[in-house]
Amino acid sequence: MAVAESKTGRVIRESALTADVVPLRLATIIPTPVPHFSVEVRDVANRELVTAIEILFPANKHGEGRREYVAKRQRLLMSAAHLMEIDVLRSGQRVPMQQPLPNAPYFVLLSRFSTRPIVEVWPIALDQSLPTAPVPLLNGDPDVLLDLQLAFNTIYDLLGYDLLIDYARPPDTPLEGEEATWVSERLRSLQSTVR
Repeated sequence: MAVAESKTGRVIRESALTADVVPLRLATIIPTPVPHFSVEVRDVANRELVTAIEILFPANKHGEGRREYVAKRQRLLMSAAHLMEIDVLRSGQRVPMQQPLPNAPYFVLLSRFSTRPIVEVWPIALDQSLPTAPVPLLNGDPDVLLDLQLAFNTIYDLLGYDLLIDYARPPDTPLEGEEATWVSERLRSLQSTVR
């Protein structure tokens, strides 16, 4: 280390790196971008949100991602917008409710601005198709029906999930009882038709 006096009279210490001082090399945490998909129905004339359709992902149901989603959900519920939530994940925490949700693996929830805090809830069993749900629009306009099963099938086919998912492996969230039996029988039936 060297010490020198500057033109202003202050003492400046200069350090020199020597060959024997080697820095540690450690990995830092880099945020992993998590895709988040939502659909917004907006009033074009007033540029206001009418209905938000939120598709829950694993990041929305665990840790910091859940806290962020719950905060966003609260903002939407405090606004004049309608909120539809589609939760087709069996793991993670469900959205906060005053009353417990029924025992089901999947849910569609619709919070209409005019009926809050009451929420329309579609519990969906593993062997059921996703429902056709009403999407509320502006006051005075009739709901538009959204066929969620058709939308799911279309996305599944377009993105090639049949090639990405190994159905021979057990699911990440294990199935039990009747659900496990139903899935095993369904997979055997599909395999026999493919051959």
